[in-house]
Parts: sequence; C-alpha cells; structure tokens
Amino acid sequence: QVQLQESGPGLAKPSQTISLTCAVSGGSITTNDYYWTWIRQPPGKGLEWMGVISYNGSTVFSPSLKSRTSISRDTSKNQVTLQLSSVTPEDSAVYYCVGGEGWRYWGQGTQVTVSS
Repeated sequence: QVQLQESGPGLAKPSQTISLTCAVSGGSITTNDYYWTWIRQPPGKGLEWMGVISYNGSTVFSPSLKSRTSISRDTSKNQVTLQLSSVTPEDSAVYYCVGGEGWRYWGQGTQVTVSS
C-alpha cells in the first residue's frame, strides 16, 4: 500500500520561499506511469491544482503559479519536494501530495500559514 506523508514549515512569513516534502513509502516514485501532484486548499475554498512531476522527472505547473513554483524529486530518498517562492497570506492553505495512477493515493495534508 502506497502511503504519502507531507511535511512543511507550518508557519512562514510573506516573501519567503517555502519547501514542502512528500515522503512516499510502499512504492517507488519512479514506477512507470506514476505521477506526483501537489494540490492545495485555502480555508473556505476548493482544491487548487499546483503542479505535477512524473515518474521520469518531467514537470508541469499551473499557469497561475508557474513563475513561483518548482517541483523536484530525490529518488534516493523516494520523495518529492514542492517549493513556492514569494509567498503571501493568500498562499495559506492545506497542501496535499497526491500520487500514483491518477489521484489514487493522498497524503493527509500539511497546513501552511503565511503571516507576518
């Protein structure tokens, strides 16, 4: 059973760059046709797709976030990392790592609050 565990800073200040990690267990991030997606949900709002990294390392980002977002992977640690730069309070949200084929596997999410 594939399990995903997100971790992040919890609290960040405006203009900082935050880094969120998704540790994957029970399966490899390089498994053919597996994709690893970052989604977030601001308080009181719906899910927002941020970007994805594929089993072979290729990435695609939301046009609205592309200039501030990067996704990378560490195959030796079997984890995926999201970086979001120049954060503002509007980036406060629960951030989810979702993966496998489609959106089969979900992490429990990690709360990030951006406040001065």
